Amino acid sequence: MRKRERRREIELTGLSFLDVICCGFGGVILLLVLTKFAEPVLLEQTTESLEAIILSLEEELEEIRGETRIVNQELVSRKEQLSDEEKRVARLQGELSRIRGEYSATDQDASVSSTIEGQLARARQRLTEEMKRLQGDVRRQSLEQEAVAGIPVDSEYIIFIIDTSGSMQNYSWPLLLRKVEEVLDVYPEVKGIQVMNDMGAYLFSRYRNKWIPDTPARRRGIINSLASWRPFSNSSPVEGITTAIQTFYAPDKRISLYVFGDEFTGKSIEAVIRAVDGINQADASGNRRVRIHAIGFPYVFTQPQNMQSTGVRFATLMRALCYRNGGTFVGLSDFRG
Repeated sequence: MRKRERRREIELTGLSFLDVICCGFGGVILLLVLTKFAEPVLLEQTTESLEAIILSLEEELEEIRGETRIVNQELVSRKEQLSDEEKRVARLQGELSRIRGEYSATDQDASVSSTIEGQLARARQRLTEEMKRLQGDVRRQSLEQEAVAGIPVDSEYIIFIIDTSGSMQNYSWPLLLRKVEEVLDVYPEVKGIQVMNDMGAYLFSRYRNKWIPDTPARRRGIINSLASWRPFSNSSPVEGITTAIQTFYAPDKRISLYVFGDEFTGKSIEAVIRAVDGINQADASGNRRVRIHAIGFPYVFTQPQNMQSTGVRFATLMRALCYRNGGTFVGLSDFRG
């Protein structure tokens, strides 16, 4: 009887152990099933996160590429400018060597120069007061003659104000581009350039309210950009003139405005003159803040008589403005310039 009870206890103990083992295996299997079920969801979330990161990196890469292109363009421009400056330095060094050779060849040349300077000094001492006055008049006249085609070229900054209306674009644009180049050639080097149309719109928006640096590359860029420039125009230069003076005038800057156009469609010439006088005020010596020059283009004068009135009004207006503001008006008679 006792043996049977002991065997029963052993069997019960064995069964309990097997139950525990089976439950453990079942738990492991259940964990595996849950893990496999969650894997697709986690994988999808991970994929979306990686795609977002890749998209962000691609956008940053595109921005970096754009900045790189801008920097490369600036680098090419600076290299061109540096090359031009190096050529200029080499040319000046050659001129310096030639001049040194001419003036230091012999001691006799220096002696002759000294003698001539002494004679000149004694001659000046013998001048009468009337001679001195006449000499001063001649000197002032010489300075006043420092002009090209009657236009003074004593300014350090130049602003082009261009009529971009249909008549100018369709008939006078090649001639206008040539005249802009000619004006730039008259000024071999200035401290700043600006280009806007007669409504005050800028050729280069990045240089709005700022001076365009004067370099050979910038000058070529101005001509190239003007060739395809098409902003709206009302064929009245008053907006461009007033914008230019109000934005760029400074007491320490000598500025000239060059107004290019062929028509004036405004209501009153006198009103424009008064508006410009109010902005381009004269100092105690009668000198205006900026000079105003103008070039009139001939298209409207090739049309029937009844269509020429706007051209006559432009010439009348600009003659008056140039006269009152220290400048010169040039009227072109044909498209050959």
